[in-house]
Amino acid sequence: MSNSGEPHQKGGDATEPEAPRKEGADLARDAMSRARASARLRGAYRTSPTAARAKRESKRRESRPFSGGRDPLAMSEAVETLLHRMGWTEQIEVSGVTGRWREVVGDQIADHCEPLGFDEGILTVKASSTAWATQLTIMSGQIRHRINEEFGRDIVREIKVAGPTTRSWKKGPRTVKGRGPRDTYG
Repeated sequence: MSNSGEPHQKGGDATEPEAPRKEGADLARDAMSRARASARLRGAYRTSPTAARAKRESKRRESRPFSGGRDPLAMSEAVETLLHRMGWTEQIEVSGVTGRWREVVGDQIADHCEPLGFDEGILTVKASSTAWATQLTIMSGQIRHRINEEFGRDIVREIKVAGPTTRSWKKGPRTVKGRGPRDTYG
């Protein structure tokens, strides 16, 4: 606010109204809608209280002693169900393979590269030298086949090989071609 009691306007343009600020209930409503959207992406769905109650009642009526679903689950089955429901199975499988990297790819390759990350079917590995980065790029099809063989299905679609890290002057995804900062320290 300015000294005259009027709201302060940016840029001096009186025609631009300021965006209204959200408060309490609006912020909570937005957070709830984001949570519902996230749940929908995971495969969860919303039911009415009446439908949920009817489902519980029918389940209880159909329940018989010594029938399926009455016995407690083994811990491994409960964890597997949780991982599948949350969508974590692929990440857990990849973590298992990267934890056993030396066994999966062999000693010689494991001595010269290490896995950095996995995102949407792309496994990123870091090579110890540029020569090994070239060699791993050539061998990427064989390595990908060996890793997918370990999973029993095609999870890794592509292997990206990163060379050894050196000082980079690039800041961000876009760069301009040119000589770079050669005369900066003169």
